[in-house]
Amino acid sequence: MAGAAGHAAARTGGYRQVSAVAERRRVRLHVRGTVQGVGFRPFIYRIAHELGVTGWVANDSAGAVIDAEADDALLERFIERLHEALPPHASITSIAARWLDPDGRAGFEIRHSDDAGPPTALVLPDVATCDRCLIELRRPGDRRRDYAFTNCTHCGPRFSIIQGLPYDRARTTMAGFTLCPACDVEYRDPVDRRFHAQPNACPVCGPHLAVLDTLGTALLERGADREAVLAAGAAIAGGGIVAVKGIGGYLLLCDAGNSDVVERLRARKHRPTRPLALLVRGITGARAVAQVTDEAAALLLSPAAPIVLLPRRADAPVAEAVAPGHPYLGVMLPCAPLLHLLMDVLQRPLVATSGNLSEEPICITEAEALDRLGGIADLFLTHDRPITRHVDDSVAVILDGAPCLLRRARGYAPLPVPLPGPVPELLAVGAHMKNAVAVARGTDAFLSQHIGDLETHASQLAFTRVIDDLLAFYRITPVAIAHDLHPDYISTRYARELAGRIRPTPRLIAVQHHHAHLAACLAEHGRGRALGMIWDGTGYGPDGTVWGGEFLLGDAHGYERSAHLRPFLLPGGDAATHEGDRVALALLAQLPEASRRDVTLLRELPAARRRVLERMLQTGTNTPRTSSMGRLFDGVAALLGIARESTYEGEAAIRLEHAVDGTERGAYGLPLHAEGQLDWRVLLLELLDDRRRGTDVGKIAGRFHNALVAGAIAVAERVAEPRVALSGGCFQNRILVER
Repeated sequence: MAGAAGHAAARTGGYRQVSAVAERRRVRLHVRGTVQGVGFRPFIYRIAHELGVTGWVANDSAGAVIDAEADDALLERFIERLHEALPPHASITSIAARWLDPDGRAGFEIRHSDDAGPPTALVLPDVATCDRCLIELRRPGDRRRDYAFTNCTHCGPRFSIIQGLPYDRARTTMAGFTLCPACDVEYRDPVDRRFHAQPNACPVCGPHLAVLDTLGTALLERGADREAVLAAGAAIAGGGIVAVKGIGGYLLLCDAGNSDVVERLRARKHRPTRPLALLVRGITGARAVAQVTDEAAALLLSPAAPIVLLPRRADAPVAEAVAPGHPYLGVMLPCAPLLHLLMDVLQRPLVATSGNLSEEPICITEAEALDRLGGIADLFLTHDRPITRHVDDSVAVILDGAPCLLRRARGYAPLPVPLPGPVPELLAVGAHMKNAVAVARGTDAFLSQHIGDLETHASQLAFTRVIDDLLAFYRITPVAIAHDLHPDYISTRYARELAGRIRPTPRLIAVQHHHAHLAACLAEHGRGRALGMIWDGTGYGPDGTVWGGEFLLGDAHGYERSAHLRPFLLPGGDAATHEGDRVALALLAQLPEASRRDVTLLRELPAARRRVLERMLQTGTNTPRTSSMGRLFDGVAALLGIARESTYEGEAAIRLEHAVDGTERGAYGLPLHAEGQLDWRVLLLELLDDRRRGTDVGKIAGRFHNALVAGAIAVAERVAEPRVALSGGCFQNRILVER
């Protein structure tokens, strides 16, 4: 087969030899990809009518089905057109064709969905408001002027409101809102951009806003939408904290330029130093607070609309308390009409942080919000469109000129990672920190939204809800459950418990934490064997020690530990993750006695605390061994006086990175021994010598980072594997990645 017909055959996996005779043929195409909730069916309807193809199109539980009849040339052109000018957000991953006898059908129609078979359709994430909806939102006289729930097939909520597949209004939280005649006409018109837009609504038939006080008393009842927005705006402008029900949960908003209210928010939320995100009106607003490259602007304006970490402008009109001592600001644009309306009223940067207490999932119901946020917010701007599942904001950064996701949630989840080959039904329950879970079927691994640290009862409940949600959503009964090798993680214990409730009983697969990092990085990029440089804070090693500065050579099937950071002790175990002076003392304990003289930390450490920690190091009581790169960062930050404790994970390492003098090109020694250990003792001795000489802290921090880069290169050269994978929390460090 050759030419266009052959090209079409390759993409359908079954397009047959065309005939010179213009006879009618009929083909049924099973289309997989992101084809639900994106205007795919009206797109098919339009091209069928343009070409004179007869038949029908419908959603099914795995994607879309097209039954098309025409002569060979028209069918060939029709199939070619499927890949041309797809609707925004639509994508096709495969088309399977089955040839049928022509039935002489006249016309082309859009049929109701077929929910037979296991659901594997790709669900679109929640998508930021499109330009056409924004025009309507602000256009005088438009029936959707100032309507906070404006959407179409190109934008609006998806994952946060879906209750089942295939994606139809009856399987969303919009099922309780009956379309008015005008919206119904749009919904049923195949040439309208709101055709089968499942969240479609207007002020006559859709959700509405309300304003509540902290006791839940309605200050403005449902229906006074414009007044509700103005009341929330006035509260924020007056120095208040307002909890706003967004797309995937509640946000806490306040004036970013008001130091007092930002500090009050921090105190109430129990978040003393961790940077808070900023909501700005548009790219102009983003450029007023941060340096915005073209790549960053494209990410901010993308349908996912994540929070993007950007270099802070010196004259940014925001309080220092928004990101104390931090040269970057997390900036996002409004992702929903309600936030656009608020920003139109206020026209100033706002703090926009998750509606939760630290380490808890965000609230999604009014009752939850009043209970958990009543002591934080001064006012509640809420609405009556239910949220099916919590979906936090995604967070991204531009590294080496390309976007890198740090937190995958709104705008990205639950899009899958394609797998290199088919797998049975699987569940992976994730780790303890920054948890996310996944299910797999066929050639797709469906990732959940970010869940967070499994430290609190609320986060553990969210974790189990997300697992139940994904299993039910895709009707999966896992034959195996993957969990972290650590025997006592909440996620590990839950995997064992869940396996005991499933019949037939699934196999439990324990996965070493850093091997999981390597395999995930390779899967994300569609690659095979590599040298994985996996640097993070904590991961249970098969030898019973705490790993974290690892060089693993392998793939998804297995690995060998090629090299690692020289181990040291962690007095207090988990306590050392927050108290860098514990790590610093452990590092110093491996150096010659003479090298410890004049170490500022030792002089300033209270004598009683020092005695206790030294005793722990001598006896080994609650003092595990570790090769953690993250803890090495903590110890060095403490020795340099940059940070002796961390109020959130990675704080000391972040401050150490930000202290670097970017012009420094010197590097401390970090020898690689024959047995594969990177020996940090030489590095530390040289660092302490520089400290005694009064060398600038920025230069010392630069030489430390450069030493790690040189050490990584030394291992890579020794292993001689041409492909290298970087993963683990330490590689959120811009300097390490870019150098």
